[in-house]
Amino acid sequence: MSLRFCSLSSGSSGNCIYVESDRSKILIDAGFSGKQVEKLLDSIDVDPSELDAILVTHEHSDHIKGVGVLSRRYRIPVIANEGTWCAMTNKIGKIDEDNILIFKNDLYFGLRDLDILPVTTSHDSAEACGYIIQKGEKKISLLTDTGLYNTEMMDSIRGSDIFFVESNHDIAMLKNGIYPYRLKQRILSSKGHLSNDDCGRLLGDVLQGSGEKVFLAHLSSENNSPRVAFNTVNNYLLSLGLDTERDIDMTVANRSYASGIIELE
Repeated sequence: MSLRFCSLSSGSSGNCIYVESDRSKILIDAGFSGKQVEKLLDSIDVDPSELDAILVTHEHSDHIKGVGVLSRRYRIPVIANEGTWCAMTNKIGKIDEDNILIFKNDLYFGLRDLDILPVTTSHDSAEACGYIIQKGEKKISLLTDTGLYNTEMMDSIRGSDIFFVESNHDIAMLKNGIYPYRLKQRILSSKGHLSNDDCGRLLGDVLQGSGEKVFLAHLSSENNSPRVAFNTVNNYLLSLGLDTERDIDMTVANRSYASGIIELE
């Protein structure tokens, strides 16, 4: 076995991802109560006591709600950059000093048999990042909670086997929706979230059409729907000659339950 991936839940109400290799079991974010994360892990037959680390993207509650309780309950190391640690410390409670690990964005670090690159993203948080996780020739890229993407991000995630990319909102639904004007502007800004259109353009620039697995992630419950997100991205990729039934395998990450486990051999 090389790498296994599962989106435990992804959306505006909470986010949690599981990645496993021969020697590592990790979570990326834990945006639900500890009890709910335990249930999500149980649904894929994973014991939280076996986790080697929780990696954090940023300090917003839909990404860190269960981090503290899980770390204390199972003595799990928590790994984040300095800015995120400073911003989330008073939100997650006391963490054993031995379980506080700090990295720098855009520099690889090793975790057991994994090579991990935290990629700087553009979000209204202290020091947000996405993650690229590699083992040998296999590569998973996780890129959510960013208001823009740039050449550096695209170059970093290019060549991945799995793309977990934000497709947060439909622009028309957001502009015509019930959110206050200031919140709409925040979401649409360079420090907000990628729209379905942004997601399509990003994927169109990096996909090779070689059977990659694509997850459309972090959908808004108010300003998007799985059907709208999928159709928008799919239509754009088709316009580039990428067939989502032949060239890639694309799905929408569910907000309530775990996806199937994807194995990269």
